[in-house]
Amino acid sequence: MKILFVNASPHGQMSHGYRLAVEMIRSLGRNMPSALVKRDLVSAPLPPITQDYAKAITSREPDVSRFDVSEQLIREIEMTDALIINTPMHNFTVPAALKLWIDYVLRVHRTFAVTPEGKVGLMRDRPTFVIVGSGSFHSGDRAWQGDFLTPYVRYALQSIGLKTTHFVLLQGLTHGDEAVTDALRRAREEIAQHPLFAHRDTVVS
Repeated sequence: MKILFVNASPHGQMSHGYRLAVEMIRSLGRNMPSALVKRDLVSAPLPPITQDYAKAITSREPDVSRFDVSEQLIREIEMTDALIINTPMHNFTVPAALKLWIDYVLRVHRTFAVTPEGKVGLMRDRPTFVIVGSGSFHSGDRAWQGDFLTPYVRYALQSIGLKTTHFVLLQGLTHGDEAVTDALRRAREEIAQHPLFAHRDTVVS
């Protein structure tokens, strides 16, 4: 199994979501050989979208060299069997680093086609896990703020063909150690129920 791990947390390896992703990767590798491709959007930030890239996207005869970064990111997805994204929720939605990755990955005529019915994904579907870390609560009975991250990321991934997306929510991470422990416990229980992990060792800390 080939796994793509995309990290968008500025806390890197200190992030609870990052550590959970590592647990998931190790769990998948226990019962089958696995290869890992890691894309850290914080320690190795992507270059900004340029005017040349924007022109190439809208040109009928584009300079394909302008797509080098986009092509590399797309191929990283194409070569993998499962995708794990670790991201914080920043101001109700995705951080800038992840938004830039999405902007490069969503490319007309390459990862999606435009039809009268809307955008149709051109990529093969694969299990996708999005670990969302947030200091407060945006889902469930304790929610008190809006969530524009999960619907946006789900829609964006569906637009390129990644329809099997599972969100793992780590909420209330600034509410003390007990809240963190509870969030991780709930997340591990959810992950263990997923078909990809159902017949493997339980994800543990």
